Amino acid sequence: MFTGLSGAGKTTLAEAVKASLKIINISVCILDGDIVRATNHRNLGFSESDIKSNNSLIVDMCVIERKNYDVVMVPIISPYRQSRKEAFMKLSPGFYVIYFSASLDCVRQRDVKGLYAKSKKGLINNMIGVSSANQYQPPISPDLVINSEMEPLPLSVEKVFQFVVTHHRKQSKFDDL
Repeated sequence: MFTGLSGAGKTTLAEAVKASLKIINISVCILDGDIVRATNHRNLGFSESDIKSNNSLIVDMCVIERKNYDVVMVPIISPYRQSRKEAFMKLSPGFYVIYFSASLDCVRQRDVKGLYAKSKKGLINNMIGVSSANQYQPPISPDLVINSEMEPLPLSVEKVFQFVVTHHRKQSKFDDL
Protein backbone atom coordinates (compact mmCIF):
# COMPACT_ATOMS: atom_id res chain seq x y z
CA MET A 1 0.00 0.00 0.00
CA PHE A 2 1.27 3.45 -0.93
CA THR A 3 -0.05 5.96 1.60
CA GLY A 4 0.36 9.71 1.84
CA LEU A 5 -1.43 12.99 1.22
CA SER A 6 -3.13 13.75 -2.06
CA GLY A 7 -0.45 14.98 -4.46
CA ALA A 8 2.44 13.18 -2.73
CA GLY A 9 3.23 11.22 -5.91
CA LYS A 10 1.79 7.80 -5.11
CA THR A 11 0.16 7.08 -8.47
CA THR A 12 2.97 8.63 -10.52
CA LEU A 13 5.49 6.39 -8.79
CA ALA A 14 3.28 3.29 -9.01
CA GLU A 15 2.99 3.71 -12.78
CA ALA A 16 6.76 4.18 -13.19
CA VAL A 17 7.56 1.16 -11.01
CA LYS A 18 5.01 -0.94 -12.88
CA ALA A 19 6.76 -0.15 -16.17
CA SER A 20 10.12 -1.19 -14.68
CA LEU A 21 8.70 -4.41 -13.22
CA LYS A 22 7.09 -5.32 -16.53
CA ILE A 23 10.54 -5.34 -18.14
CA ILE A 24 11.63 -8.14 -15.78
CA ASN A 25 8.35 -10.06 -16.25
CA ILE A 26 6.74 -9.26 -12.91
CA SER A 27 3.02 -8.73 -13.46
CA VAL A 28 1.51 -5.76 -11.65
CA CYS A 29 -1.99 -4.58 -10.89
CA ILE A 30 -2.46 -1.00 -9.72
CA LEU A 31 -5.60 -0.35 -7.71
CA ASP A 32 -5.53 3.43 -7.78
CA GLY A 33 -7.73 4.97 -5.11
CA ASP A 34 -9.12 7.69 -7.38
CA ILE A 35 -10.04 5.25 -10.15
CA VAL A 36 -11.56 2.68 -7.79
CA ARG A 37 -13.62 5.37 -6.08
CA ALA A 38 -14.82 6.82 -9.40
CA THR A 39 -15.74 3.46 -10.93
CA ASN A 40 -16.69 1.13 -8.07
CA HIS A 41 -17.44 3.24 -5.00
CA ARG A 42 -19.11 6.37 -6.41
CA ASN A 43 -21.69 6.29 -3.65
CA LEU A 44 -19.07 6.90 -0.96
CA GLY A 45 -18.16 10.40 0.18
CA PHE A 46 -15.23 11.60 2.24
CA SER A 47 -16.52 11.26 5.78
CA GLU A 48 -14.33 9.16 8.06
CA SER A 49 -16.74 6.23 7.83
CA ASP A 50 -16.94 6.45 4.01
CA ILE A 51 -13.15 6.62 3.72
CA LYS A 52 -12.80 3.58 5.95
CA SER A 53 -15.45 1.72 3.92
CA ASN A 54 -13.67 2.59 0.68
CA ASN A 55 -10.34 1.39 2.09
CA SER A 56 -11.93 -1.85 3.26
CA LEU A 57 -13.50 -2.47 -0.16
CA ILE A 58 -10.11 -1.88 -1.80
CA VAL A 59 -8.56 -4.46 0.54
CA ASP A 60 -11.21 -6.94 -0.62
CA MET A 61 -10.25 -6.16 -4.22
CA CYS A 62 -6.60 -6.83 -3.32
CA VAL A 63 -7.50 -10.28 -2.01
CA ILE A 64 -8.93 -11.10 -5.43
CA GLU A 65 -6.27 -9.42 -7.57
CA ARG A 66 -3.26 -10.90 -5.81
CA LYS A 67 -4.35 -14.28 -7.21
CA ASN A 68 -3.96 -12.86 -10.73
CA TYR A 69 -0.78 -10.75 -10.41
CA ASP A 70 2.68 -11.06 -8.91
CA VAL A 71 2.37 -7.63 -7.29
CA VAL A 72 -0.62 -5.45 -6.39
CA MET A 73 0.21 -1.81 -5.77
CA VAL A 74 -2.39 0.35 -4.09
CA PRO A 75 -1.77 4.11 -4.24
CA ILE A 76 -4.42 5.52 -1.91
CA ILE A 77 -4.37 8.16 0.78
CA SER A 78 -5.53 5.71 3.46
CA PRO A 79 -5.36 8.37 6.18
CA TYR A 80 -6.30 6.21 9.15
CA ARG A 81 -3.93 3.87 10.96
CA GLN A 82 -6.83 1.59 11.85
CA SER A 83 -7.63 1.01 8.17
CA ARG A 84 -4.00 0.19 7.43
CA LYS A 85 -3.92 -2.19 10.40
CA GLU A 86 -7.03 -3.96 9.12
CA ALA A 87 -5.45 -4.23 5.66
CA PHE A 88 -2.35 -5.76 7.24
CA MET A 89 -4.49 -8.33 9.08
CA LYS A 90 -6.27 -9.40 5.86
CA LEU A 91 -3.33 -9.27 3.46
CA SER A 92 -0.32 -10.53 5.40
CA PRO A 93 2.06 -11.99 4.58
CA GLY A 94 3.05 -9.87 1.63
CA PHE A 95 1.45 -6.62 2.75
CA TYR A 96 3.77 -3.61 2.99
CA VAL A 97 3.21 0.05 3.76
CA ILE A 98 5.19 2.56 1.71
CA TYR A 99 4.75 6.04 3.13
CA PHE A 100 5.00 9.01 0.78
CA SER A 101 6.25 11.84 2.93
CA ALA A 102 5.52 15.35 1.66
CA SER A 103 4.52 18.37 3.69
CA LEU A 104 1.12 19.97 3.33
CA ASP A 105 2.82 23.05 1.84
CA CYS A 106 4.50 20.88 -0.80
CA VAL A 107 1.34 19.08 -1.91
CA ARG A 108 -0.62 22.35 -1.86
CA GLN A 109 1.92 23.82 -4.28
CA ARG A 110 1.72 20.79 -6.54
CA ASP A 111 -2.09 20.56 -6.31
CA VAL A 112 -2.17 18.33 -9.38
CA LYS A 113 -5.92 17.70 -9.05
CA GLY A 114 -6.93 21.18 -7.88
CA LEU A 115 -8.29 19.77 -4.62
CA TYR A 116 -6.33 22.06 -2.31
CA ALA A 117 -7.53 25.13 -4.24
CA LYS A 118 -11.11 23.88 -3.94
CA SER A 119 -10.57 23.30 -0.23
CA LYS A 120 -9.24 26.84 0.22
CA LYS A 121 -12.32 28.23 -1.57
CA GLY A 122 -14.60 26.20 0.71
CA LEU A 123 -15.76 23.88 -2.07
CA ILE A 124 -14.32 20.89 -0.21
CA ASN A 125 -14.99 21.12 3.49
CA ASN A 126 -13.32 17.98 4.82
CA MET A 127 -10.11 17.69 2.79
CA ILE A 128 -7.85 14.97 4.19
CA GLY A 129 -4.85 16.50 5.92
CA VAL A 130 -6.36 20.00 5.81
CA SER A 131 -9.58 19.69 7.78
CA SER A 132 -9.29 19.16 11.53
CA ALA A 133 -12.11 16.60 11.13
CA ASN A 134 -10.10 14.57 8.60
CA GLN A 135 -6.47 14.53 9.68
CA TYR A 136 -3.94 12.30 7.98
CA GLN A 137 -2.34 9.86 10.43
CA PRO A 138 1.16 9.00 9.16
CA PRO A 139 2.23 5.38 9.63
CA ILE A 140 4.26 4.82 12.78
CA SER A 141 6.63 2.26 11.28
CA PRO A 142 6.24 2.00 7.50
CA ASP A 143 8.20 -0.61 5.59
CA LEU A 144 9.67 2.08 3.32
CA VAL A 145 9.57 5.89 3.29
CA ILE A 146 9.66 7.87 0.07
CA ASN A 147 10.39 11.54 0.70
CA SER A 148 8.69 12.79 -2.44
CA GLU A 149 9.26 16.37 -1.38
CA MET A 150 13.06 16.03 -1.43
CA GLU A 151 13.92 12.98 -3.55
CA PRO A 152 14.03 13.16 -7.33
CA LEU A 153 11.51 10.85 -8.99
CA PRO A 154 14.11 8.47 -10.53
CA LEU A 155 15.64 7.82 -7.09
CA SER A 156 12.21 7.13 -5.59
CA VAL A 157 11.33 4.81 -8.47
CA GLU A 158 14.58 2.88 -7.98
CA LYS A 159 13.99 2.57 -4.21
CA VAL A 160 10.48 1.20 -4.65
CA PHE A 161 11.54 -1.03 -7.56
CA GLN A 162 14.32 -2.58 -5.45
CA PHE A 163 11.97 -2.96 -2.47
CA VAL A 164 9.33 -4.74 -4.58
CA VAL A 165 11.83 -7.03 -6.31
CA THR A 166 13.46 -8.00 -3.02
CA HIS A 167 10.15 -8.73 -1.30
CA HIS A 168 8.68 -10.45 -4.34
CA ARG A 169 11.63 -12.86 -4.39
CA LYS A 170 11.25 -13.58 -0.68
CA GLN A 171 7.52 -14.19 -1.13
CA SER A 172 8.13 -16.45 -4.14
CA LYS A 173 10.53 -18.58 -2.12
CA PHE A 174 7.96 -18.76 0.67
CA ASP A 175 5.31 -19.94 -1.81
CA ASP A 176 7.60 -22.75 -3.01
CA LEU A 177 8.02 -24.30 0.45
